[in-house]
Amino acid sequence: MKKVFMALCIGICLVFALPCLSSAKVITLTLTDQNPEAGWGSTHALQPWIKKVEEAAKGKVKIQVYYSQTLSKGRDAWNAVKNGIADMGWCFHGFWPGMTPLADVVTLPGLPIKNAEKGSEVLWRLYEKYPEVREGFKDNHVLLLFTSAPYHLITTKKQVKTLADLQGMKIRTTGGPPTEQMKVLGAVPMSIPMPENYISMQKGVTDGMGAPWDAIYSFRLYEVAKYFTYAPLSCVYFSISINKNKWNSLPKDVQEAMTSASGLEAAKFFGANYHDSAKEGVFMKAKDSGIKIVEYTPPADELKKWEDKGGKPVWTNWVKRMKGKGHSEAQEILNSTLDMLK
Repeated sequence: MKKVFMALCIGICLVFALPCLSSAKVITLTLTDQNPEAGWGSTHALQPWIKKVEEAAKGKVKIQVYYSQTLSKGRDAWNAVKNGIADMGWCFHGFWPGMTPLADVVTLPGLPIKNAEKGSEVLWRLYEKYPEVREGFKDNHVLLLFTSAPYHLITTKKQVKTLADLQGMKIRTTGGPPTEQMKVLGAVPMSIPMPENYISMQKGVTDGMGAPWDAIYSFRLYEVAKYFTYAPLSCVYFSISINKNKWNSLPKDVQEAMTSASGLEAAKFFGANYHDSAKEGVFMKAKDSGIKIVEYTPPADELKKWEDKGGKPVWTNWVKRMKGKGHSEAQEILNSTLDMLK
């Protein structure tokens, strides 16, 4: 009778425990990323953030990253998330000029953005403040946005010291205002996906590019472009988002955990650790490879020429173009951006 009674008790306990065991099942989310797993941003920002998300969710979520375009091409990442090919995505918005037009304000050349941490903070605050900015991102649920620091110019065969040096050079740019800037400065803009820039410069398809420190490190661009010119180029921006249906299917406590690890502080974290800190890694890698990077900062009068020709005139054109497309708030958004950067 004792054995029968014990078996009965165990059976009853299992019946009550089954729902708990089911609810404790780990939810695996796939994340598509164009960058290499060992890249600076991957190791210093993405992976620590994922760990923070998983800890906040108390182990109920696991994020599985598909690096180096193994789940989707970088150009396809946003739609891969939207269509459910990936649950989540690391997205570079320079691929899709016109999709998030008002967020492009942070890519205007010559903005007083000193580093990626501050740029990322400003972009997230604009996203929170303006429904018109959020509209461009509506197809996916955005967890965080972040920017690069202003790009600098890296070239393969010669050091660019003046605007005259830049004339006719084939320079890889991102879409939107950075492309417009390069046109008015006299270069020939080229659209090349980031993973293809090494071979493009190596083979002479392009003469150089605007680049952030993380990309120079992660894609070893210092091996083919050793001339660095610190001129006032543009920032670019990125997002980490999740498919809306997948997001809505998550338990409320998991949503709250992921949100708590995202937003403003995550944006600043990514800016600082994905981009700002990567300069150290570039020079360390170059030194280890026996490569001498040749740096050059143009004098103030030369930099003013870059700014006068490719800076504020591009701002004016951007506002005019946005208003022409029905975005009457474009000037206000630019003014807010400048105020936040003070």
